[in-house]
Amino acid sequence: MPRKRLTIYLLFIMVVLSLLLNQGNIFVHADTEGGGKLVYVIPIEHNVERGLEAFLARTTKEAIEDGADHIIFEINTPGGSVEAADNIGTLIADLEVPTTSFIISQALSAGSYIALHTDTIYMTPRATMGASGIINSDGTAADKKAQSAWLKAMTSAAEAGGRDPLYARAMADSSIDLPELNAPKGEFLTLTPKEAVQVGYAEGIVDDRTELLYELGLSNARVVENKVSFAEGLARFITNPIVVPILLSLASLGLIVEIYSPGFGVPGTIGLISLVLFFYGHVVAGLAGMEAIILLLIGVAMIIAEFFVPGGILGILGVGAIIGSLFMSGANISEMVMSVAIAFLVAIIATVILFRRIGLDKGIFRHVILRERTTTELGYVSNQNRLDLIGMEGISATALRPSGVALIREERVDVVSDGSFIPINRPIKVVKVEGVRVVVREL
Repeated sequence: MPRKRLTIYLLFIMVVLSLLLNQGNIFVHADTEGGGKLVYVIPIEHNVERGLEAFLARTTKEAIEDGADHIIFEINTPGGSVEAADNIGTLIADLEVPTTSFIISQALSAGSYIALHTDTIYMTPRATMGASGIINSDGTAADKKAQSAWLKAMTSAAEAGGRDPLYARAMADSSIDLPELNAPKGEFLTLTPKEAVQVGYAEGIVDDRTELLYELGLSNARVVENKVSFAEGLARFITNPIVVPILLSLASLGLIVEIYSPGFGVPGTIGLISLVLFFYGHVVAGLAGMEAIILLLIGVAMIIAEFFVPGGILGILGVGAIIGSLFMSGANISEMVMSVAIAFLVAIIATVILFRRIGLDKGIFRHVILRERTTTELGYVSNQNRLDLIGMEGISATALRPSGVALIREERVDVVSDGSFIPINRPIKVVKVEGVRVVVREL
């Protein structure tokens, strides 16, 4: 065998052996670092609301169906709805796969409650966790009943994860004094990463997801990163407690302006789009069902029928049906009451302004209100004006007390005396004609 060919064979064998050895090393390393495992990464961002709840329900279900070995929730939220947080906490607690909260920036208020439901918690060096006092949508403190329930929920979440409940209570109760953690009485506890590790609320501090996967022994696991779909993102935006009253106000304002505008144009289109967006977002978020949509359609049909059926009852029932469908779609009754009240106030103000500036001469009212006048200038008269009788003489055909009938030029005419009683068969003279009133005087 020529030396050149032998050299080529030896090089080929060395390359193959090298690849096999490296492949073996990869398999050995993968076995020790999560190779062959599946990790789902699910973001929990922005405000906690029912739209987020619907997103997490979908993604965690997909993770379970795909056989995920671990679920990582990447958290960056200032908090939000207590009701949504409670549902999300229950959803995470019921998962049968290991879960980890990776707090990237902040897990405040409802965010800390959600994090406490996972098996492990890791934080970046710049992250914070806590400040979980419960407040109303107007910024005021919630009533004692709501605060007590939330305090118990935070305590239970900590205990379920094997964490000291004292710090969870301090996150939600400003009366607890923890000066060693820079949380004196009167302030809600907020933990830094080092403090969270110190009190056992976090398992470690990592810089990024790669380091987190290494800490979890999942460096070579297959990672599936979930993203919020366009529909889910739109639903989360629409179901925001701040956006809901704006949408309903736009809907009421657009429809009111459209009533005062000829035809169907931009205001009505904006109103309908706002109403459709409201129900679309709440349907995607799982808040509105078909019963709410059906009730809405019934209400709209009743209002349309009101223009053809007199009485006003159908219109009132239609408005009631639409308002009922709004309440059926709302995530929170008190917030929906506030949103509907704001929209109703906007509608009243718009109606008053448009009525004063435009009146009833334009819009849909021009079809239901009679505008024509039967004036004398247009040739309309209700009775014949008998000015030709002035100065004519005749005989009273009946006694005039003071009204009666007179015979003038062989014509019976309804007359009235100028004030005195005139017996029958007395000569009279027409002295004045005022419209249909013929005034006579005895000769």
